[in-house]
Amino acid sequence: MKNYHIQTSSSTCLPLINEYITDTITEQMITADKKQTITVKHQNSKSDTGSPEVQVGIMTARIAEIIDHLKLNKHDFMARRGLLQLVGKRRRQLKYLADNNPKAYLNLIQKLGLRR
Repeated sequence: MKNYHIQTSSSTCLPLINEYITDTITEQMITADKKQTITVKHQNSKSDTGSPEVQVGIMTARIAEIIDHLKLNKHDFMARRGLLQLVGKRRRQLKYLADNNPKAYLNLIQKLGLRR
């Protein structure tokens, strides 16, 4: 039995691999600019970055990105698990908001286009 060794130069393979890794990483992550835009859109005051409205807005953007990723990668079960966890977190935040401030809750789900 012969061993066949195909020789490729690293100069041709590495750029392709780096481009694939970079594209894969950037398509899955929410950018700082996008997060800042969401924060400004949903904040209650100028320094508000952690209110339930802002958190739910950021989670909704992340959920949309993970759903797009799963459309291309149907067998990525870890991403699917992360999606389910994130949906659960968002559901709990929305429940908290609905219990404590129903008017803000109704305004937020209308703004985000969530079904409730």
